[in-house]
Amino acid sequence: MNIKVSMLGVILCCAMAAVAPSYADDGGKGLAIAKERKLRDEGWKDSDAKTTMVLRNSQGEENTREIRTLNLEVANDGDKGLTIFDEPKDVRGTAFLNHSHTGAPDDQWLYLPSVKRVKRIASRNKSGPFMGSEFAYEDLSSFELEKFKFQWLRDESLQGVNCFVIEQVPTDEFSGYSRSIAWVDQTDYKVLKIEFYDKKATLLKTLTMADYQQYLGKYWRPLKLSMVNHQTGKSTDLLIRELQFGKGRTDADFDTNALQRSR
Repeated sequence: MNIKVSMLGVILCCAMAAVAPSYADDGGKGLAIAKERKLRDEGWKDSDAKTTMVLRNSQGEENTREIRTLNLEVANDGDKGLTIFDEPKDVRGTAFLNHSHTGAPDDQWLYLPSVKRVKRIASRNKSGPFMGSEFAYEDLSSFELEKFKFQWLRDESLQGVNCFVIEQVPTDEFSGYSRSIAWVDQTDYKVLKIEFYDKKATLLKTLTMADYQQYLGKYWRPLKLSMVNHQTGKSTDLLIRELQFGKGRTDADFDTNALQRSR
C-alpha cells in the first residue's frame, strides 16, 4: 500500500512540474530586462496608424478589415488606445476604447453602431476574442511591468538574432493565460515572438512581430503582427500601412464619447 501511495505521489509531482511555471531565482534578470524594454519605449507621446486586419480560418480562407488606431502615452499609468473599424460595411463605425492601468484592471469599452450602444468589457471577459480575431481583448493593452512577474529563462538565437527568452506570468486573476514566453532582441529590446499558454499550461497562440521600422530616431514598431492559434488553426495578421507620431492627441480623444463620434 505504501509503495502504491509513493508511486502515485511521484506521478503527481511529475505532472505538476510539467505544467507549473518556473520560478527559479534568476537574480532579478528577467525584471531588469523588462524594465529596460519599457524604458526604451518611453516618450513617444501619441500616434495614429492605419492597419489592414486579415482574418484567416482553419481552411485558409481570408477576410479583411480596415482599421484606424489612435494611441496616447500616459504618464504614471498605462496608455490609452482607440481602434476604429472603417471597412467592410458590416463592421463600419465599430470602435474599441482601451485605458490600460498599472495598478488596477484595464477599462475597456466597445461601441456597436448597429445598436448605437457602448458596451463595457468586464474584467472576467477580457480573455475573449476581439472582433472575431485571434487577438484577445487583453492583448490590446499596453505593456506594463505591474501586469506580470518576470523570469529570465535563457539566451537564445531566433532567426539569427540574439534574444533574451523571458517568462511572463500575469498578475491578473482573470487573464486567459497561465503564462507567456517572449523572445526579446538583446540589442534594441524589440519583441520578436511571444508564445501564450492557456490555463491548462498548453500552448495556445504564438504572436510573431516582423518588419520593424524605427521612428523619431528611437522607437521601434513592427509593421506586421501575426497571431496563430494552434488549437483552432485560425490566424490573424495586422499589417500596418501608415504610422505617424506627434498628432497632438489629448485625453479628450480617448473618452467614452469618442467612441460614438469616431466615424
